[in-house]
Amino acid sequence: MKTLYVMRHAKSSWGEPGLDDFDRPLLEKGKKRTKDVIDFLLKKKVTPGLILSSPAVRAIETARIMAFGLNIPQESIREEKLIYTSESERLEDLFYDLPGSIDSLMLIGHNPAMTNFVNNFIEQKIDVLPTSGVVGLEFDTDDWSGIISKKPVLKFMIFPKMLG
Repeated sequence: MKTLYVMRHAKSSWGEPGLDDFDRPLLEKGKKRTKDVIDFLLKKKVTPGLILSSPAVRAIETARIMAFGLNIPQESIREEKLIYTSESERLEDLFYDLPGSIDSLMLIGHNPAMTNFVNNFIEQKIDVLPTSGVVGLEFDTDDWSGIISKKPVLKFMIFPKMLG
């Protein structure tokens, strides 16, 4: 059994004109909403063995907050440029080299790729995966490359607006 948590980075700042998209930091509001989501995830006993994150500042900051809040070592975060630069179809490439010893994985990235990726797996499509939103999917497979062809069970879908 493999469990995948797909997350969109926390709310980020557009306040600095001229700042490259890659370098946009998180807003305090985004950090707070992420902590609210962490409280929900802790109740669900979510503990990813690995976090794959876009290297963009807002995504990697979100990954660090998630790791700290879920008591996961910071060394369990791996930056993947592919998450920042690609569409949802290419995200499948991330799963072919993952060790089978990892049973749960969190993927932290950007829209529209995260929304499109989630919609590949769920029946009731979503219009947008909001910032700090997390979708938990469980796959009946022992191999990460097998998730692409499996129909998962939707464990939960949590968005910050649902929490307060």
